[in-house]
Parts: sequence; C-alpha cells; structure tokens
Amino acid sequence: MNLNRDMLHPYQHRSVDFIKHTPFCALWVDMGLGKTVSTLTAIADFIADFEVSRVLIIAPLRVAQHTWPSEIHNWKHTQHLSFEVISGTPQARMEKLYRDTDIHLINRELVPWLVDVFKKEWPYDMVVIDESSSFKSYQAKRFKALKKTLPRLHRMVQLTGTPASNGLMDIWTQIFLLDKGERLGKTISKYRLTYFNQDYMGYNWTLREGAEDAIYEKLQDICLTLSAEDYLDLPKRVDNVIPIPLGQKQKRQYQDLERDFLLLLEEAEIEAVSAAALSGKLLQFCNGALYIDEAGRYEEIHTLKIDALKEIIEDANGPVLVAYNYKSDLARLKKAFPEAQTLDKSNRTIERWNEGKIDILLAHPASAGHGLNLQQGGSIIVWFGLNWSLELYQQFNGRLHRQGQTKPVIIHHLAVEDSVDMSLLKALAYKNTTQKALLDALKTDMHTRMEEAA
Repeated sequence: MNLNRDMLHPYQHRSVDFIKHTPFCALWVDMGLGKTVSTLTAIADFIADFEVSRVLIIAPLRVAQHTWPSEIHNWKHTQHLSFEVISGTPQARMEKLYRDTDIHLINRELVPWLVDVFKKEWPYDMVVIDESSSFKSYQAKRFKALKKTLPRLHRMVQLTGTPASNGLMDIWTQIFLLDKGERLGKTISKYRLTYFNQDYMGYNWTLREGAEDAIYEKLQDICLTLSAEDYLDLPKRVDNVIPIPLGQKQKRQYQDLERDFLLLLEEAEIEAVSAAALSGKLLQFCNGALYIDEAGRYEEIHTLKIDALKEIIEDANGPVLVAYNYKSDLARLKKAFPEAQTLDKSNRTIERWNEGKIDILLAHPASAGHGLNLQQGGSIIVWFGLNWSLELYQQFNGRLHRQGQTKPVIIHHLAVEDSVDMSLLKALAYKNTTQKALLDALKTDMHTRMEEAA
C-alpha cells in the first residue's frame, strides 16, 4: 500500500494531537477510526524529536503479530520504524529483547515475564496498551506487573473501543495505570465506596445516583472519546434474528435442564462464575450438543441450527463468517461443512478470506475480536453460538462492519425460541451483559415460561 500522512482523516489528526499533548492518555475510539495509525504517527514524531527512545506495545497475540507490523509497513511516514515481535521460546524472546529497535511488540500474557526480566532496568519510556480493557482486573498478574513500571514511564497510551463493556467497575485499573489513582482513588475499595452501592450479600455493586456523570467528568482531560457514527459513513447494517423452534422432545429436555438450573439459583447463593457456567449448559443445548465429561466428549442433541445455517449459506450472495462458541460447535460445523476453513494463527487464512478464496470461515469471537480487517472478504455474519460478552459481540461484528466495507452487512443470529438465546439477545440489545444481568434475565424468562405452561 502507498499510504502517507496527508491521507490521515481530521479525527485521526485529532487523536495524534491528543496523544502528543497528554503524556498519559486513553483513546476510547470506536472500531474503524484508525487508533493504530494515529498512535504510530505520534510515536514516529516522538522518536524523530528524541522525546521517546523505545516503545513497548502490548496487544492481543494476533494483533501484535500481524496488525501492528502491517500498519507500520503500510504507511510511508512509519515505515522507517524498526520493531521486533517478542514471541517464541524464552531463548528466542531474550535474543529479540536486546536487538536495537524502536518498538517491541508483545502479547499481554507475557507482560509479567517481561517485567521480571528487566526488573529495575526497565528500558521503555513509552508503553501502548492496545485493547486496554484486557487490564480491567486489579487481581491479574499483568496489571500488577505493569503497575511496577509506572515510575519509569514518561508516556502511556491506552486504546480501546470498549473500555467498560461490563460496567464502569472495569475502568478503575485502566485509569490507575494512567494517573496512579489521582482521579478515581488509589485503591479499588476507595473507588467502589465512592461511586457504588453494594447489595446485602456483598456480591454485586450498582452505580450511585449521579456517579456515572461524576466519573466521566473526572476523566475528560485524559480520555478522548470518538464515535464511529459521528465520523464514518458506513454501509447499512441489518440485524436479523432467525428463531429456531425446538421439537417436542427437545423442548421437554430443555425445560427439564432449565428447571434444574432455576432450582439451583433459588436454593443457594451461587457464585457468579458458577452460575455463568451453569447457564453455559443451556447455551450448549441451544447449539445442539452437551458436554458429558471433562475430557471434552459431547452428545449431540439436535441439528436445528446446523440445518438453519445450511439454508443461509445456500441463499447467501457471498462468503459467510460464522461465529461459534464451543469446541463441540466447531467439530460439528466442520463435519457438516467440510469445505469450511477455520480462522487460525496463520495470517495466510486472513489473506485468503480477503481475496475471496474462502466461502465459509469459522471463527471464535475471542480469536477474531480485535484488530482484524476482514471486511474485504465478505459482508455476512452468522452467530451460530451466542456469547454473553458484549465486548466480544461488538468486536466480532466490527470485523465486517467497518471502514472499507462496500456492501450492506447482514448479521444473522440463530436463536432457539423461548430459551437462553433470546434472553441473551435481549441483554445485548440493552448493552447490559454483566453476569448478574444475564442471570436475572434468565430467571425472569424461566418463571414467565413456566407460568404460561402451567
């Protein structure tokens, strides 16, 4: 590609200026608005002006290996930047660390290792965190490790389009890495007590009245928010729900499983993680197969979604990107569609999709959720298996519905009638996908269905 600085959009120049004038900042910028090239432009200027000597970019693995290197090569004003992707065996990683380059790219799982390697000899004066929402847990090793480097940093840039997909509790760690607790408090406990109310069991926190506005007001000077709908003229997006009716036998089986689940919810205060795992059984059933042991063996219950997918593919006017949720889904899809390709770690698969050489691409939302440009290869998404993560849902849809897409994007949702699928779609529609919200929706829907059946 022959891209140059003059081709940057005004909103991208605005992002560059914000980074340059705000040493510790966050770009809460929607997909398709060029967060990567904006950041690289600022980095190129910093290095040219000797304001920064070495930069560390932390990103999801595939994004670190492919997206950032591709952007560096694609733009004329960043092509001179030297970089190394720190990956491979520990020995290979160590060899790359000591090569004289402007930028080191590393996946977020290796952050604790990197901090431990350098200890007090931290060589980076600027850190970029791509998809900073992956640092939302204050208990995670990656957050604790990166926190140790703050006294040695001169600049930090955080990039994400979904800073708080599961609620504003997620942003404390991200903001702490920027200001060491100046705006939202030096501890998560202080943040919670200031802006949230705790339920009587101590499990859930809800925002106090007026707290949301108060939080955002404190962050205005270090967070730049840009919305795609304000800047991009994207093709039309059509969201289509395809209801899947269960047969009488499957309906009875599902209701039995649902009833057992409801009893468990009512008889004991189950931890959210355990409850989410139980709700996963209902999602598995809707997709057509239940795991029967910890070894990953499963029993097929029905093929209703596979049959519906066959009809979509037959009627499709082009390639189809299919989102699956479980390994059992993938195994059954590959058996039903032998010609389908699976999105893997190979950049060649992405290239072949964008070249129009793959008719059916199977992808897990967690593997295709960030930084991948798939819009050239197709305009149809099918959610075979739904996922309750709003962040993954939005990011996956954004692989096709983004800048550069030339056709209307159709997003099909295969959803079993009167089931957890419908409850989940309702939660996604209201952008409220905390575990508690999903479980409350499930519980309400179950009671409604049981009362109607009585």
